[in-house]
Amino acid sequence: MNYRLAIDIGASSGRHILGCLNNGILTIEEVYRFENNLKKEGNSLIWDTEKLFSHILEGLKECKKRGTIPETVAIDTWGVDYVLLDEEEKIISPVYCYRDSRTEEAVNQVHNMIDPKELYRIAGIQKQPFNTIYQLYCDKQSGKLEQAKHFLMMPAYFSYRLCGVMANEYTNLTTTGLMNAKRCEVDSTIMDALGIDSNLFGTMMDPGTVLGEFTNAIKQEVGFSSTVMFCPSHDTAAAVAACPQKEHDIYISSGTWSLIGTELLAPVLTEEAQNANFTNEGGIEHRFRFLKNYMGMWLLQNIRKNLNKSLTYDEMMHLAEECDTYSYIDVNAKEFLAPDSMIEAIKDYLKKPDISLGEVLNSVYHSLAKSYRDAVEEVEKVTGTKTDTIHIVGGGCQDQYLNRLTAIYTKKKVTAGPVETTALGNIITQYYAPEQGYTLAKLREIVANSFAIETVQ
Repeated sequence: MNYRLAIDIGASSGRHILGCLNNGILTIEEVYRFENNLKKEGNSLIWDTEKLFSHILEGLKECKKRGTIPETVAIDTWGVDYVLLDEEEKIISPVYCYRDSRTEEAVNQVHNMIDPKELYRIAGIQKQPFNTIYQLYCDKQSGKLEQAKHFLMMPAYFSYRLCGVMANEYTNLTTTGLMNAKRCEVDSTIMDALGIDSNLFGTMMDPGTVLGEFTNAIKQEVGFSSTVMFCPSHDTAAAVAACPQKEHDIYISSGTWSLIGTELLAPVLTEEAQNANFTNEGGIEHRFRFLKNYMGMWLLQNIRKNLNKSLTYDEMMHLAEECDTYSYIDVNAKEFLAPDSMIEAIKDYLKKPDISLGEVLNSVYHSLAKSYRDAVEEVEKVTGTKTDTIHIVGGGCQDQYLNRLTAIYTKKKVTAGPVETTALGNIITQYYAPEQGYTLAKLREIVANSFAIETVQ
Protein backbone atom coordinates (compact mmCIF):
# COMPACT_ATOMS: atom_id res chain seq x y z
CA MET A 1 0.00 0.00 0.00
CA ASN A 2 1.15 3.51 -0.83
CA TYR A 3 0.83 5.34 2.50
CA ARG A 4 1.29 9.02 3.19
CA LEU A 5 1.60 10.22 6.79
CA ALA A 6 0.24 13.49 8.12
CA ILE A 7 1.70 14.58 11.44
CA ASP A 8 -0.86 17.18 12.46
CA ILE A 9 0.02 19.07 15.63
CA GLY A 10 -2.49 21.53 17.03
CA ALA A 11 -2.25 23.85 19.98
CA SER A 12 -3.96 21.32 22.26
CA SER A 13 -3.27 17.91 20.70
CA GLY A 14 -1.48 16.14 17.90
CA ARG A 15 -2.08 13.07 15.80
CA HIS A 16 -0.45 10.86 13.18
CA ILE A 17 -2.87 10.04 10.38
CA LEU A 18 -2.08 7.66 7.53
CA GLY A 19 -3.67 8.21 4.16
CA CYS A 20 -3.94 5.89 1.19
CA LEU A 21 -5.35 6.73 -2.24
CA ASN A 22 -6.86 3.89 -4.26
CA ASN A 23 -9.10 4.18 -7.32
CA GLY A 24 -9.85 7.81 -6.63
CA ILE A 25 -10.91 7.24 -3.00
CA LEU A 26 -8.81 8.46 -0.11
CA THR A 27 -8.96 6.54 3.16
CA ILE A 28 -7.38 7.67 6.40
CA GLU A 29 -6.57 6.02 9.70
CA GLU A 30 -5.35 7.53 12.94
CA VAL A 31 -2.37 5.61 14.30
CA TYR A 32 -1.23 7.79 17.19
CA ARG A 33 -2.59 10.69 19.25
CA PHE A 34 -1.05 12.81 21.98
CA GLU A 35 -1.73 15.89 24.08
CA ASN A 36 0.09 19.17 23.57
CA ASN A 37 0.06 21.17 26.76
CA LEU A 38 1.59 24.56 27.42
CA LYS A 39 4.31 24.76 30.04
CA LYS A 40 4.51 27.62 32.48
CA GLU A 41 8.10 28.62 33.18
CA GLY A 42 8.12 31.48 35.65
CA ASN A 43 5.69 33.97 34.15
CA SER A 44 6.21 32.67 30.61
CA LEU A 45 4.13 30.28 28.50
CA ILE A 46 6.35 28.03 26.42
CA TRP A 47 6.26 24.94 24.22
CA ASP A 48 8.01 21.72 25.20
CA THR A 49 9.63 21.05 21.82
CA GLU A 50 11.54 17.99 23.02
CA LYS A 51 8.39 16.34 24.28
CA LEU A 52 6.59 17.16 21.03
CA PHE A 53 9.42 15.67 19.00
CA SER A 54 9.42 12.55 21.17
CA HIS A 55 5.73 12.13 20.28
CA ILE A 56 6.56 12.55 16.59
CA LEU A 57 9.03 9.68 16.92
CA GLU A 58 6.60 7.52 18.92
CA GLY A 59 3.99 7.91 16.19
CA LEU A 60 6.51 6.89 13.55
CA LYS A 61 7.42 3.83 15.62
CA GLU A 62 3.74 2.94 15.78
CA CYS A 63 3.64 2.92 11.97
CA LYS A 64 6.53 0.45 12.00
CA LYS A 65 4.78 -1.79 14.56
CA ARG A 66 1.64 -1.88 12.44
CA GLY A 67 3.51 -2.60 9.23
CA THR A 68 2.10 0.56 7.63
CA ILE A 69 5.28 2.36 6.66
CA PRO A 70 4.63 5.67 4.87
CA GLU A 71 6.46 6.60 1.70
CA THR A 72 6.27 10.27 2.60
CA VAL A 73 5.77 12.29 5.79
CA ALA A 74 4.72 15.91 6.27
CA ILE A 75 4.17 18.01 9.39
CA ASP A 76 1.73 20.84 10.00
CA THR A 77 1.27 22.95 13.13
CA TRP A 78 -0.27 26.24 14.14
CA GLY A 79 1.26 29.44 12.77
CA VAL A 80 3.22 32.38 14.22
CA ASP A 81 5.54 30.49 16.63
CA TYR A 82 9.12 29.59 15.79
CA VAL A 83 12.43 28.19 16.97
CA LEU A 84 15.78 30.00 16.97
CA LEU A 85 18.99 28.02 16.52
CA ASP A 86 22.57 29.10 17.20
CA GLU A 87 25.57 28.66 14.89
CA GLU A 88 25.93 25.05 16.03
CA GLU A 89 22.25 24.48 15.12
CA LYS A 90 21.32 24.07 18.78
CA ILE A 91 17.99 25.35 20.00
CA ILE A 92 17.96 28.64 21.88
CA SER A 93 15.44 28.27 24.70
CA PRO A 94 12.77 29.05 25.57
CA VAL A 95 10.38 28.52 22.64
CA TYR A 96 7.57 30.91 23.46
CA CYS A 97 3.89 30.23 22.89
CA TYR A 98 1.87 32.87 21.10
CA ARG A 99 -0.37 33.11 24.18
CA ASP A 100 2.52 34.50 26.23
CA SER A 101 2.05 38.16 27.20
CA ARG A 102 5.61 39.34 26.42
CA THR A 103 4.59 41.27 23.29
CA GLU A 104 2.27 43.77 25.01
CA GLU A 105 4.72 46.68 24.71
CA ALA A 106 6.40 45.45 21.52
CA VAL A 107 3.32 46.13 19.37
CA ASN A 108 3.51 49.89 19.82
CA GLN A 109 7.31 49.86 19.63
CA VAL A 110 7.20 48.12 16.25
CA HIS A 111 4.52 50.50 15.01
CA ASN A 112 6.75 53.44 15.97
CA MET A 113 9.35 52.05 13.56
CA ILE A 114 7.03 51.16 10.73
CA ASP A 115 3.60 52.68 10.28
CA PRO A 116 0.86 50.04 10.72
CA LYS A 117 -0.81 51.19 7.51
CA GLU A 118 2.42 50.67 5.59
CA LEU A 119 2.93 47.34 7.33
CA TYR A 120 -0.50 46.18 6.17
CA ARG A 121 0.10 47.41 2.61
CA ILE A 122 3.19 45.20 2.53
CA ALA A 123 2.27 42.10 4.54
CA GLY A 124 -1.53 42.26 4.68
CA ILE A 125 -1.64 40.43 8.02
CA GLN A 126 -4.33 40.81 10.66
CA LYS A 127 -3.16 42.73 13.72
CA GLN A 128 -2.74 40.28 16.57
CA PRO A 129 -0.46 40.96 19.56
CA PHE A 130 1.16 37.56 19.16
CA ASN A 131 2.19 37.94 15.50
CA THR A 132 5.75 36.77 14.85
CA ILE A 133 6.90 40.29 14.00
CA TYR A 134 6.24 41.38 17.58
CA GLN A 135 7.65 38.20 19.11
CA LEU A 136 10.84 38.50 17.09
CA TYR A 137 11.29 42.12 18.12
CA CYS A 138 11.03 40.99 21.75
CA ASP A 139 13.84 38.54 21.06
CA LYS A 140 15.93 41.37 19.66
CA GLN A 141 15.32 43.52 22.72
CA SER A 142 16.19 40.68 25.10
CA GLY A 143 19.44 39.90 23.27
CA LYS A 144 18.25 36.45 22.26
CA LEU A 145 18.64 37.28 18.57
CA GLU A 146 22.35 37.97 19.04
CA GLN A 147 22.95 34.22 19.37
CA ALA A 148 20.57 33.24 16.57
CA LYS A 149 21.82 32.10 13.16
CA HIS A 150 18.70 30.27 11.99
CA PHE A 151 14.96 30.89 12.26
CA LEU A 152 12.56 28.00 11.67
CA MET A 153 8.79 27.98 12.02
CA MET A 154 7.60 25.11 14.23
CA PRO A 155 6.80 22.53 11.49
CA ALA A 156 9.99 23.43 9.64
CA TYR A 157 11.98 22.82 12.82
CA PHE A 158 10.47 19.38 13.39
CA SER A 159 10.97 18.51 9.71
CA TYR A 160 14.61 19.54 10.04
CA ARG A 161 14.94 17.26 13.05
CA LEU A 162 13.72 14.36 10.90
CA CYS A 163 15.76 14.88 7.74
CA GLY A 164 18.53 17.37 8.54
CA VAL A 165 17.44 19.83 5.86
CA MET A 166 16.87 23.38 7.03
CA ALA A 167 14.24 25.43 5.18
CA ASN A 168 11.03 27.33 5.89
CA GLU A 169 7.69 26.62 4.22
CA TYR A 170 5.78 29.38 2.46
CA THR A 171 2.31 29.18 4.05
CA ASN A 172 3.61 29.24 7.61
CA LEU A 173 5.98 32.11 6.88
CA THR A 174 3.02 34.16 5.68
CA THR A 175 1.61 34.16 9.23
CA THR A 176 4.62 36.10 10.53
CA GLY A 177 3.74 39.63 9.36
CA LEU A 178 7.23 39.75 7.84
CA MET A 179 6.39 38.68 4.29
CA ASN A 180 5.66 40.81 1.24
CA ALA A 181 2.25 39.49 0.21
CA LYS A 182 2.57 40.48 -3.44
CA ARG A 183 6.12 39.22 -3.92
CA CYS A 184 5.74 36.16 -1.65
CA GLU A 185 9.06 36.71 0.07
CA VAL A 186 10.44 38.07 3.34
CA ASP A 187 10.24 41.84 2.99
CA SER A 188 13.47 43.85 3.22
CA THR A 189 11.66 47.08 4.16
CA ILE A 190 10.15 45.45 7.24
CA MET A 191 13.36 43.71 8.21
CA ASP A 192 15.45 46.86 7.78
CA ALA A 193 12.99 48.82 9.95
CA LEU A 194 13.33 46.20 12.68
CA GLY A 195 17.10 45.98 12.24
CA ILE A 196 16.97 42.21 11.70
CA ASP A 197 19.00 40.35 9.06
CA SER A 198 16.78 38.69 6.43
CA ASN A 199 19.37 35.91 6.06
CA LEU A 200 18.11 34.56 9.37
CA PHE A 201 15.17 32.96 7.50
CA GLY A 202 17.26 30.91 5.05
CA THR A 203 15.59 29.08 2.18
CA MET A 204 11.84 29.19 1.60
CA MET A 205 10.03 26.30 -0.13
CA ASP A 206 6.48 25.83 -1.41
CA PRO A 207 4.10 23.10 -0.19
CA GLY A 208 4.55 19.91 -2.18
CA THR A 209 8.37 20.25 -2.09
CA VAL A 210 10.54 17.30 -1.05
CA LEU A 211 12.98 18.07 1.76
CA GLY A 212 14.89 14.81 2.09
CA GLU A 213 15.11 11.35 3.61
CA PHE A 214 15.21 10.56 7.32
CA THR A 215 18.67 11.04 8.79
CA ASN A 216 20.57 7.89 9.72
CA ALA A 217 19.89 8.56 13.38
CA ILE A 218 16.13 8.76 12.78
CA LYS A 219 16.17 5.64 10.58
CA GLN A 220 17.84 3.75 13.40
CA GLU A 221 15.44 5.17 15.99
CA VAL A 222 12.17 4.39 14.19
CA GLY A 223 13.23 1.38 12.13
CA PHE A 224 12.57 2.66 8.60
CA SER A 225 13.13 5.57 6.25
CA SER A 226 10.65 7.91 4.59
CA THR A 227 10.81 11.03 2.50
CA VAL A 228 10.03 14.25 4.37
CA MET A 229 7.95 16.76 2.41
CA PHE A 230 6.47 20.15 3.02
CA CYS A 231 2.68 20.23 3.04
CA PRO A 232 0.91 23.55 3.64
CA SER A 233 2.51 23.51 7.09
CA HIS A 234 0.25 26.12 8.62
CA ASP A 235 -2.66 24.01 9.78
CA THR A 236 -5.28 26.41 8.44
CA ALA A 237 -3.60 26.41 5.02
CA ALA A 238 -3.78 22.62 5.08
CA ALA A 239 -7.45 22.68 6.09
CA VAL A 240 -8.34 25.15 3.34
CA ALA A 241 -6.45 23.05 0.78
CA ALA A 242 -8.82 20.16 1.50
CA CYS A 243 -12.00 22.23 1.87
CA PRO A 244 -14.58 21.24 -0.80
CA GLN A 245 -15.14 24.85 -1.82
CA LYS A 246 -15.96 26.66 -5.03
CA GLU A 247 -15.24 30.23 -6.06
CA HIS A 248 -16.59 32.82 -3.59
CA ASP A 249 -17.61 30.16 -1.04
CA ILE A 250 -16.84 30.90 2.60
CA TYR A 251 -14.96 28.44 4.80
CA ILE A 252 -14.88 28.21 8.56
CA SER A 253 -11.95 26.12 9.74
CA SER A 254 -13.30 25.27 13.17
CA GLY A 255 -10.87 24.13 15.84
CA THR A 256 -9.09 25.78 18.74
CA TRP A 257 -9.38 28.86 16.55
CA SER A 258 -12.18 29.62 14.12
CA LEU A 259 -10.75 30.89 10.84
CA ILE A 260 -13.40 32.45 8.62
CA GLY A 261 -12.76 33.61 5.08
CA THR A 262 -12.57 32.92 1.39
CA GLU A 263 -9.87 31.84 -1.05
CA LEU A 264 -8.54 34.49 -3.44
CA LEU A 265 -5.96 34.57 -6.22
CA ALA A 266 -4.49 37.90 -5.03
CA PRO A 267 -4.18 39.61 -1.65
CA VAL A 268 -6.53 42.42 -0.61
CA LEU A 269 -4.32 45.12 0.90
CA THR A 270 -6.80 47.97 1.11
CA GLU A 271 -7.44 50.25 4.05
CA GLU A 272 -10.94 48.80 4.24
CA ALA A 273 -9.51 45.30 4.66
CA GLN A 274 -7.10 46.56 7.32
CA ASN A 275 -9.83 48.38 9.24
CA ALA A 276 -11.90 45.18 9.21
CA ASN A 277 -8.76 43.38 10.51
CA PHE A 278 -8.57 40.76 7.77
CA THR A 279 -5.45 38.77 7.07
CA ASN A 280 -3.99 37.62 3.74
CA GLU A 281 -2.21 34.35 4.50
CA GLY A 282 -0.67 32.09 1.91
CA GLY A 283 -2.09 28.89 0.54
CA ILE A 284 -1.18 26.19 -1.91
CA GLU A 285 -0.37 27.47 -5.42
CA HIS A 286 0.24 30.91 -3.84
CA ARG A 287 -3.49 31.41 -3.38
CA PHE A 288 -4.52 33.66 -0.52
CA ARG A 289 -6.61 32.88 2.50
CA PHE A 290 -8.47 36.12 3.11
CA LEU A 291 -9.78 35.54 6.61
CA LYS A 292 -10.29 36.59 10.19
CA ASN A 293 -9.26 34.73 13.34
CA TYR A 294 -11.66 34.19 16.19
CA MET A 295 -11.15 32.25 19.36
CA GLY A 296 -13.26 29.19 18.64
CA MET A 297 -13.30 25.88 20.46
CA TRP A 298 -10.63 27.35 22.76
CA LEU A 299 -13.45 28.83 24.79
CA LEU A 300 -15.24 25.50 25.17
CA GLN A 301 -12.00 23.56 25.65
CA ASN A 302 -11.10 25.75 28.61
CA ILE A 303 -14.57 25.63 30.12
CA ARG A 304 -14.36 21.83 30.00
CA LYS A 305 -10.89 22.00 31.56
CA ASN A 306 -12.30 24.19 34.36
CA LEU A 307 -14.88 21.43 34.97
CA ASN A 308 -12.06 18.86 35.24
CA LYS A 309 -13.53 17.25 32.12
CA SER A 310 -16.50 16.05 34.15
CA LEU A 311 -18.74 16.82 31.15
CA THR A 312 -18.28 15.69 27.56
CA TYR A 313 -18.46 18.24 24.75
CA ASP A 314 -21.86 16.80 23.80
CA GLU A 315 -23.14 17.23 27.35
CA MET A 316 -21.91 20.83 27.36
CA MET A 317 -23.62 21.40 24.00
CA HIS A 318 -26.93 20.05 25.32
CA LEU A 319 -26.66 22.27 28.42
CA ALA A 320 -26.32 25.28 26.14
CA GLU A 321 -29.20 24.18 23.91
CA GLU A 322 -31.49 23.73 26.90
CA CYS A 323 -30.77 27.22 28.23
CA ASP A 324 -33.14 29.95 27.07
CA THR A 325 -30.89 32.87 28.00
CA TYR A 326 -27.59 34.17 26.72
CA SER A 327 -25.52 37.35 26.44
CA TYR A 328 -22.97 38.33 23.82
CA ILE A 329 -19.24 38.41 24.51
CA ASP A 330 -16.39 39.55 22.30
CA VAL A 331 -14.88 36.13 21.68
CA ASN A 332 -11.51 37.75 20.85
CA ALA A 333 -11.33 39.83 24.04
CA LYS A 334 -7.91 39.63 25.68
CA GLU A 335 -9.60 38.38 28.85
CA PHE A 336 -10.16 35.05 27.09
CA LEU A 337 -6.66 34.56 25.65
CA ALA A 338 -5.21 32.58 28.57
CA PRO A 339 -7.33 32.98 31.74
CA ASP A 340 -6.88 30.84 34.82
CA SER A 341 -10.62 30.14 34.65
CA MET A 342 -12.56 30.67 31.42
CA ILE A 343 -15.88 30.33 33.27
CA GLU A 344 -14.99 33.10 35.70
CA ALA A 345 -13.50 35.24 32.91
CA ILE A 346 -16.81 35.08 31.01
CA LYS A 347 -18.84 35.85 34.14
CA ASP A 348 -16.55 38.80 34.93
CA TYR A 349 -16.76 40.07 31.36
CA LEU A 350 -20.55 39.97 31.49
CA LYS A 351 -20.61 41.33 35.03
CA LYS A 352 -22.93 38.46 35.91
CA PRO A 353 -21.24 36.49 38.71
CA ASP A 354 -24.22 34.27 39.44
CA ILE A 355 -25.25 33.01 36.00
CA SER A 356 -25.57 29.28 35.43
CA LEU A 357 -23.12 27.12 33.52
CA GLY A 358 -25.80 26.68 30.87
CA GLU A 359 -25.99 30.44 30.31
CA VAL A 360 -22.20 30.72 30.18
CA LEU A 361 -22.12 28.02 27.50
CA ASN A 362 -25.08 29.39 25.56
CA SER A 363 -23.44 32.82 25.58
CA VAL A 364 -20.33 31.29 24.02
CA TYR A 365 -22.36 29.53 21.32
CA HIS A 366 -24.42 32.57 20.33
CA SER A 367 -21.37 34.84 20.44
CA LEU A 368 -19.43 32.52 18.15
CA ALA A 369 -22.32 32.32 15.68
CA LYS A 370 -22.72 36.11 15.75
CA SER A 371 -18.99 36.57 15.11
CA TYR A 372 -19.24 34.18 12.15
CA ARG A 373 -22.13 36.23 10.71
CA ASP A 374 -20.21 39.48 11.16
CA ALA A 375 -17.12 38.03 9.48
CA VAL A 376 -19.12 36.68 6.52
CA GLU A 377 -20.77 40.05 5.99
CA GLU A 378 -17.38 41.77 6.10
CA VAL A 379 -15.86 39.31 3.61
CA GLU A 380 -18.66 40.05 1.18
CA LYS A 381 -18.36 43.81 1.67
CA VAL A 382 -14.56 44.06 1.40
CA THR A 383 -14.19 41.66 -1.55
CA GLY A 384 -17.30 42.87 -3.35
CA THR A 385 -18.61 39.32 -3.76
CA LYS A 386 -21.65 37.45 -2.50
CA THR A 387 -21.71 33.89 -1.28
CA ASP A 388 -24.48 31.34 -0.93
CA THR A 389 -22.55 28.62 0.89
CA ILE A 390 -20.45 28.29 4.04
CA HIS A 391 -18.33 25.18 4.59
CA ILE A 392 -17.52 24.35 8.22
CA VAL A 393 -14.58 21.97 8.37
CA GLY A 394 -12.33 20.61 11.09
CA GLY A 395 -13.07 19.16 14.51
CA GLY A 396 -15.53 21.91 15.40
CA CYS A 397 -17.85 20.90 12.55
CA GLN A 398 -19.06 18.05 14.77
CA ASP A 399 -20.85 20.55 17.02
CA GLN A 400 -24.38 20.39 15.64
CA TYR A 401 -25.73 23.22 17.78
CA LEU A 402 -23.05 25.66 16.60
CA ASN A 403 -23.62 24.55 13.01
CA ARG A 404 -27.36 25.26 13.30
CA LEU A 405 -26.78 28.63 14.94
CA THR A 406 -24.34 29.51 12.15
CA ALA A 407 -27.01 28.78 9.55
CA ILE A 408 -29.59 30.81 11.53
CA TYR A 409 -27.33 33.82 12.06
CA THR A 410 -25.84 33.95 8.54
CA LYS A 411 -28.95 32.87 6.62
CA LYS A 412 -26.69 30.88 4.29
CA LYS A 413 -26.50 27.26 3.21
CA VAL A 414 -24.10 25.60 5.65
CA THR A 415 -22.27 22.31 5.13
CA ALA A 416 -20.33 20.43 7.80
CA GLY A 417 -17.33 18.21 7.12
CA PRO A 418 -14.92 16.68 6.66
CA VAL A 419 -13.72 16.53 10.26
CA GLU A 420 -10.01 15.83 9.74
CA THR A 421 -9.59 18.49 7.07
CA THR A 422 -6.20 19.66 8.30
CA ALA A 423 -4.74 16.16 8.07
CA LEU A 424 -6.48 15.67 4.71
CA GLY A 425 -4.91 18.84 3.33
CA ASN A 426 -1.55 17.64 4.59
CA ILE A 427 -2.01 14.23 2.93
CA ILE A 428 -3.38 15.37 -0.43
CA THR A 429 -0.47 17.77 -0.84
CA GLN A 430 1.85 14.78 -0.60
CA TYR A 431 0.05 13.47 -3.72
CA TYR A 432 0.02 16.89 -5.42
CA ALA A 433 1.41 16.49 -8.95
CA PRO A 434 -0.33 18.68 -11.57
CA GLU A 435 1.70 17.11 -14.37
CA GLN A 436 0.11 13.75 -13.45
CA GLY A 437 -3.40 15.19 -13.15
CA TYR A 438 -3.34 15.60 -9.37
CA THR A 439 -4.17 19.30 -9.39
CA LEU A 440 -5.60 21.10 -6.39
CA ALA A 441 -9.08 20.96 -7.94
CA LYS A 442 -8.76 17.20 -8.54
CA LEU A 443 -7.53 16.55 -5.02
CA ARG A 444 -10.40 18.57 -3.53
CA GLU A 445 -12.78 16.51 -5.65
CA ILE A 446 -11.22 13.34 -4.22
CA VAL A 447 -11.77 14.64 -0.68
CA ALA A 448 -15.40 15.50 -1.43
CA ASN A 449 -16.01 12.02 -2.88
CA SER A 450 -14.25 10.22 -0.04
CA PHE A 451 -15.70 11.77 3.12
CA ALA A 452 -19.09 12.64 4.55
CA ILE A 453 -20.20 16.24 4.05
CA GLU A 454 -23.62 17.07 5.49
CA THR A 455 -25.91 19.99 4.77
CA VAL A 456 -27.00 21.61 8.04
CA GLN A 457 -30.76 21.57 8.53
